[in-house]
Amino acid sequence: MFNILAYLIGLVSLVIVIPAQIPFLGALNWFALPLIALGVILGALSSRDGGRNFCLVVLLVAGVRLSLGGGIF
Repeated sequence: MFNILAYLIGLVSLVIVIPAQIPFLGALNWFALPLIALGVILGALSSRDGGRNFCLVVLLVAGVRLSLGGGIF
């Protein structure tokens, strides 16, 4: 059950992170980070690793984008 919730939270976060790749919309990643962290926690509570790994990939994309934009752009 936690694995499915982690996947769903990861998908919602991905919907937020994809438009944040456009220049000057990078601050949207700050809204996605708490959701991604919640997905990682729920995925860690699950007996399977898929949801957690998916959220970690989304976290990596958001983190790289934030670091490239200096945390704002």
